Amino acid sequence: MAKEIERKFLVKSDGWRSEISSSSDFLQAYVASGDDRSVRVRIMDGKRAKLTIKIGRELLARDEFEYEIPLGDAEEMANAAVGVVLQKTRHEVRHEGYTWEVDVYDGAYKGLVVAEVEVEDEGALPDIPDWIGEEITGDRRYSNMVMATEDLSGELCHGVPSAAR
Repeated sequence: MAKEIERKFLVKSDGWRSEISSSSDFLQAYVASGDDRSVRVRIMDGKRAKLTIKIGRELLARDEFEYEIPLGDAEEMANAAVGVVLQKTRHEVRHEGYTWEVDVYDGAYKGLVVAEVEVEDEGALPDIPDWIGEEITGDRRYSNMVMATEDLSGELCHGVPSAAR
């Protein structure tokens, strides 16, 4: 069983852009969700796909199972998604021994920028880059599953210029 332990933050500036090591476009759709579990399909760059099952109520650490699946199957599942299909570009940024994943949302959440960092244990505190803003680990509104199933775009994109959305 794989355990995912990650901290999540809002991004306050574009300082990370000069440090990008790779980028990928994601289409992320939830096939099923419950209070303590979710099943999602993710299509990367329109070329490959993964099915992910997450189990656990905690937003900091959960059990995660992930499998490569055929692209055609993923596209069919995405068409049957619950709620909003999330669109984002994920940029990887290396900083002080950690890989930060900076998600720049498009579609319903255009303008929202969130960074995640996976850590080795719940007590780990990586060096925080200066482009990182408020920590939102544990704020369920920023859970991709909640964003997809409850459509909080009006609330979470508040303050983002309408031209950016």
